[in-house]
Amino acid sequence: MNGLRFSTQQVLTAGSSSSASSAFGANTEYIRVVSTIAAYIQIAVSPTAAATTAYIPADDVEYIKVSEGEKIACLRVGGSDGKVSVTELTQ
Repeated sequence: MNGLRFSTQQVLTAGSSSSASSAFGANTEYIRVVSTIAAYIQIAVSPTAAATTAYIPADDVEYIKVSEGEKIACLRVGGSDGKVSVTELTQ
């Protein structure tokens, strides 16, 4: 991930229902995702996270390739809400 810069950051609540970010910007190629709890995520233009979508463990840094206009949605695993930090990365 050398040469990438931090850009827009969003913090989502991973709760009992899926919540989505704002759309990623035109220059965003990757996102950096970190969650305080285990969570399910989905990336799409109109995403809905569910128990059948990708799983991320708590406190693990994930780098994910994305396209302009896509969003990320998250959903908690278990009974406690948490925060999902999403940072857009640009060149």
